[in-house]
Amino acid sequence: MNEERKPVQVLDKGFVRLVDFMGGDQGVVDAARVSYGGVSKGAEADKKLIDYLLKHSHLTPFEHAVFKFHVAAPIFVARQWFRHRFAAYNEISFRYTEVKDYFYMPELWRGQDKKNKQGSTDASALDQKPLHDMFAKQVEACLATYKKMIELGVAREMARMVLPVNLYTEFYWTVNARSLMNFVALRADGHAQWEIQQYGEAMARAFKETMPWTYAAFLRHGWRGENATIAAERAALAPEASAR
Repeated sequence: MNEERKPVQVLDKGFVRLVDFMGGDQGVVDAARVSYGGVSKGAEADKKLIDYLLKHSHLTPFEHAVFKFHVAAPIFVARQWFRHRFAAYNEISFRYTEVKDYFYMPELWRGQDKKNKQGSTDASALDQKPLHDMFAKQVEACLATYKKMIELGVAREMARMVLPVNLYTEFYWTVNARSLMNFVALRADGHAQWEIQQYGEAMARAFKETMPWTYAAFLRHGWRGENATIAAERAALAPEASAR
């Protein structure tokens, strides 16, 4: 697949764009059937095969469907993303390119979850405007310092040290369907940080559009998370399919 696809906006300035795609549902079916010299037996039989493979954790055939994405995400999101190591990454280098005004500015500040040390909660008691103003002032100061250091002749690779982790980075991510399912299962889940959840949901949509049979089987047999949109999709699956 080489057709141009429009980016899907994520957060305020981020995006996900599917650049290329290979294999799909049929590629999974072909990879599974080759092990015993079989061929496709029609759409319904192929759907059932995909469902069987996921239900019984026969996951190797899903490595034969491959996605290439172009992603723009804040650095703190990318750090979580890069923990998914069964994939290929190529990231923009701020040693070669000069940083522009390209920062994530959250709409709402959340409070610290008192039970979950790495989680957050809605915080209606927080006075949002002073927090926004404080944050924007700090980001502007960091960017101004960076630009001044560049102007004074400091190398880009050193000047970038003053920049905060809400700076957007861009990268190419090439990943097979097996690893993509792992990403969606972990990052679209309600326990993940809210910002990366938005990317998890965007990846789920791309997965659904390109591999609908596998996505449906994933919801039945692989999804265990908390996400209202995905839960509604799972509930809408045919009852007889869910019980198979």
